Amino acid sequence: MTAAVLWAEADRCIIRRMATLSGAVTGTRTRWRALVLAGALGWSCLQTAGLVAQPGVQYDVLIRDGQVFDGTGTPPVTTSIAVRDGRIVAVGALPNARATTVIDATGRYVTPGFVDVHSHAGEGLSGALNHGQPVLAQGITTVVVNPDGGGPVDIAGQRATYEKRGIGPNAALFVPHGSIRREVLGMADRAPTAAELDRMLALTRAGMKAGAVGLSSGPYYAPGSYAKTDELIALAKVAAEVGGVYSSHIRDESDYTIGLVAAVEEVITVAEKGGLTGIVTHMKALGTGTWGASAEAVKRIEAARARGVSVLADQYPYEASGTSITGALVPRWAQVLGDDAMIRRAKGDERPRLLADVKTNIARRGGPATLMIARFAPDPSLEGQNLDQIAKLWNKSPEEAALDLLVQGGASLVSFNMTDNDIDHIMKQSWTMTSTDGGLGPMGVGKPHPRGYGAFPRKLRLYVRERRVVDWPFAIRSMTSLPATVFGLKDRGVIREGAWADIVVINPAEVADKATYTDPHQLSVGIDTIIVNGKIARLAGKFAPALSGRVLTIER
Repeated sequence: MTAAVLWAEADRCIIRRMATLSGAVTGTRTRWRALVLAGALGWSCLQTAGLVAQPGVQYDVLIRDGQVFDGTGTPPVTTSIAVRDGRIVAVGALPNARATTVIDATGRYVTPGFVDVHSHAGEGLSGALNHGQPVLAQGITTVVVNPDGGGPVDIAGQRATYEKRGIGPNAALFVPHGSIRREVLGMADRAPTAAELDRMLALTRAGMKAGAVGLSSGPYYAPGSYAKTDELIALAKVAAEVGGVYSSHIRDESDYTIGLVAAVEEVITVAEKGGLTGIVTHMKALGTGTWGASAEAVKRIEAARARGVSVLADQYPYEASGTSITGALVPRWAQVLGDDAMIRRAKGDERPRLLADVKTNIARRGGPATLMIARFAPDPSLEGQNLDQIAKLWNKSPEEAALDLLVQGGASLVSFNMTDNDIDHIMKQSWTMTSTDGGLGPMGVGKPHPRGYGAFPRKLRLYVRERRVVDWPFAIRSMTSLPATVFGLKDRGVIREGAWADIVVINPAEVADKATYTDPHQLSVGIDTIIVNGKIARLAGKFAPALSGRVLTIER
């Protein structure tokens, strides 16, 4: 490095350290003590920048000469990072530093570890898939689980399982509204009684007390769809008591019921009346009847933010969504009282009414050719085929084929229903975070949506490097400091002295998703070095056996 670059690094170091000591020399502090402190800071920063000699310092990990993005949206700076005892302890030239593990990051991007704010990896992390390799390979060092109002009611138990078995990435936990509602009311389509609401509030409070970071809901899905807005507000207020957020798979992403824009307004209402941050999770404009509506939805969020309501969104970078036949095609009236009642309706006198609604929903999604079977346990040979092909194979109408799949055990779907214009418009917003909406299932089973293997690298490859919808600093901020700040994950999502050492090293020319819709079980490439809480999780493409993830809680 040139002397000018080193002096600039020393200047930045002094500014950073003085900022952290704001107020330390006020009050009864004498002027000479302030001068001594300033001199010590200056000398330390000169050492860090390599302008004066420093004794050899031993660190756990030393990342040398990478182009470092600090996560805040600023351009990268070529520098080095030292890690000890789980945290970043020095950022600078560090010419005389030594470490147990030295990583040459020349020509690489070094960023904070990514935070996936909508992950279905929760169940996998509690079992044999707790290492989370498909998650880590994307550069994700923290997942937020139990989204859409689903997941265990017993947050304390889930946390204990993770802490006992160990997990590869960090995990933050939502309290799931839908699961709580099912626990208290079953699949009933009605408002709770006062006593039932009290029990729901108590379960929410217990989950938040156990360390959850907020409340998730899924009023698009049953039984969450049977809840009115006031019920969501009541539970959100409990989450707000400890600084939690509210994340919602909104009531309608299309034109099923109230429409996309009204559903976004519902999140704004819950956030405003509940007194907490609201998140429109995996925001999209789904189906031909809604294409282009992202513009109005964005305007509503901007207007709410302008008047002081804390509202954001997250997004996965794909033109297809993923859900079940039940979620995509079966109307919520048919799901009242549970799966057994739904199957009876599909076989009995209500079948004609159900067929008509399923036909309408197939058209709403873009037609049977847009619906690919991702998982069908009774006959895996159908996986990868679309509903139109299966209907022709069975010599039935698409809606009849869909109900037959339902009766035979149900199927998961990949649904191609979005446009580039909407995806790009949502992605460009400064308040849009990045997510996968992906699960953590066994390799080779079914043809799940590829987002579980490739969402974050896909955004970097396709939307940053190739199409330039957003630039590198903007994209990295959406994956790091923005979500960490929103969820109250103190000292996460940034690269600076004192922060937790969740760090990834990226080959910017090679980072890419390899998972496809027809061959989804492929790890992403280009992020071969990953550090979680200061421990090596992956080095030179090889995963380490250590499970260094932690359960993260709100700490603002």
